[in-house]
Amino acid sequence: MLNGKRITLIISGGIAAYKALELARRLQDKGASVRGVLTKGGAEFITPLSVASLTGDKCYTDLFSLTDEAEMGHIRLSRDADVLLVAPASADIMAKMAHGLANDLASTILLATDKPVVLVPAMNVEMWMNKATQRNVETLKGDGINFIGPVDGEMACGEVGQGRMSEVEDIVTGLEDFFAKKPVISIKEGGSALYGKHIVVTAGPTHEPIDPVRYIANRSSGKQGYAITQALADLGARVTLVSGPTSLADPDNVNMHRVETANQMKDAVMGALPADAAICVAAVADWRTDGEADQKIKKDKGGIPDLSFVENPDILAILSGLPAKDRPSLVVGFAAETENVTENARKKLAKKGCDWIVANDVSHGTNIMGGDDNQVHVITNSEEENWPRANKKAVADKLADKIADALNT
Repeated sequence: MLNGKRITLIISGGIAAYKALELARRLQDKGASVRGVLTKGGAEFITPLSVASLTGDKCYTDLFSLTDEAEMGHIRLSRDADVLLVAPASADIMAKMAHGLANDLASTILLATDKPVVLVPAMNVEMWMNKATQRNVETLKGDGINFIGPVDGEMACGEVGQGRMSEVEDIVTGLEDFFAKKPVISIKEGGSALYGKHIVVTAGPTHEPIDPVRYIANRSSGKQGYAITQALADLGARVTLVSGPTSLADPDNVNMHRVETANQMKDAVMGALPADAAICVAAVADWRTDGEADQKIKKDKGGIPDLSFVENPDILAILSGLPAKDRPSLVVGFAAETENVTENARKKLAKKGCDWIVANDVSHGTNIMGGDDNQVHVITNSEEENWPRANKKAVADKLADKIADALNT
């Protein structure tokens, strides 16, 4: 997907700027051409010479360089690319973009461009979670700007939390996904029931590797989650779909993130916040092996492999337990049960701390996972609705209407 693509890489200030050098190399390994733009802050961490050496092209730094303006003016720099990639994207450069400021080369390019922009944020966790930054993020997403990350992890400052720049391989994968199907971040206002709302949906299974050829999975097809995603988008919501491995085509007009493991799904979900609602449809594996084998485990070594397991992150519980300022106002979980469906769903509702549980019976002969129909029970702290059996699109449409009512109350 990156072969032949022209990428303008804008490197802003922050210790994560060193990752941009490896990113430039990996993008070129994929067949892309890269042109570097280094901000004054970025130049405190890496040099224009290092950027130019790795890209094989001049590194641009100065808005008022007569030489640069003669050779490659800032307007041409803003247009002569398939995508503008800002990595790392500091809180400062995002604030400039959100408010239309253009007081250096990078911000001028970003304001003058007619090409898609992808931001890869990197900053201290408190800076990322600050209300001003989150307002800017929402503004930028509403303007059609795309985001990769940030993720949870340890910062250079020693603190731990969300704000760490995504790893190089994840950025490359995110760009490949972007070019495979450009995400639609914003829609035109049309009086739709969910216009202006951002909703995160998870769908499909997760695959937890045992060795390079084997993994732990389940029977989830992703059909119900994808149908819900499309129904929400059709009502005007800006939807971010975080999907495990499926054979389904991407829904229309959504921001798509494909992942494999539970940890990757958690990082993508947290990176998509803030959101008005989170709909956790994915059948996330409860456990993973305690360390993936580097090589295929051979049968000829005799006996059955002694595998140890650790718990995966509980994405639904994590979302439900966020501080009120960060938590989506509506968090919906799904419960696939084989017995005592509503009783187990009520226990899950209490344990996870979410607002609704949508439960269904997946025992053999009823709504077995992967089928086209579903019969669900929507359970809240105050009521229980038992919906008749219907195809998954009809279930999705009805649930989307219920979500719209809840968010607009």
